[in-house]
Amino acid sequence: MATPLLLAVLVMLASSVAAHGGLANYTVGDTWYRGYSPDEPLKDQEGQPWMVQRIWASIDPIFLVNDTGLACNNPGTAPSSYIPIAAGDNITAVYWYWLHPYGPMSVWLADCGTSCEDVNVNDLNFFKIWEAGLLEGNIIEGIWYQKKFQNWDGSPDLWPATIPATIKPGLYIIRHEILSIHIENRPQFYPECAHLNITGNGTAVPSPEYFAKFPGTYKDDDPSIKIDIYSDSVKDQTNYTVPGPPVWDGLVNKYCQDC
Repeated sequence: MATPLLLAVLVMLASSVAAHGGLANYTVGDTWYRGYSPDEPLKDQEGQPWMVQRIWASIDPIFLVNDTGLACNNPGTAPSSYIPIAAGDNITAVYWYWLHPYGPMSVWLADCGTSCEDVNVNDLNFFKIWEAGLLEGNIIEGIWYQKKFQNWDGSPDLWPATIPATIKPGLYIIRHEILSIHIENRPQFYPECAHLNITGNGTAVPSPEYFAKFPGTYKDDDPSIKIDIYSDSVKDQTNYTVPGPPVWDGLVNKYCQDC
């Protein structure tokens, strides 16, 4: 019979190997929307009327900025349903666990037009509606949002974001991205996407300077992506620039007042 100490060691070893995670579910108000689980059979989830999330086959990260899975993970198969949400409401991403402590997190939207099921996600114009990186202190000893949102009491890790109140209603893809930079010069991207049906009376749309394509926007030589946080030149820095364009402020595009 295994001793308690041995069991503890085995658990720690397992955690170090399977330290990755993924976005499991979404909540809007009191309503829970189930996401995809790579631990359950694909046939029991793909095409189901309750599925709102694009399929991600594993908890393993994406390492390359030119990987087509950078948009919505791999294989990124579209679901058949949408999460209904009003502009100005919060949507919370639910993770059963997250263990990595360093790197930025961001939330993006992309307008699908008439259908999110038929679009090529690599052609969409994503725009950022939320981001957080280094909150306080220096790169190594400071607090990152990626660490702050973790819970160690057995409850899930919750990541809330607000849909801009002024946004034009329609069908959108919401994209959550965690970029982990705990391994020197080997960034790990964890993107997941779901489909939203946003309602409201807004007319605002972002202007092109807020747009990003995946792949395409991130570059190999971006110092916020290819980074050795343990190096003498970086570890004591107290600022970090989140990759990508700025967060869209939700103001009406002056070139599109009647959209």
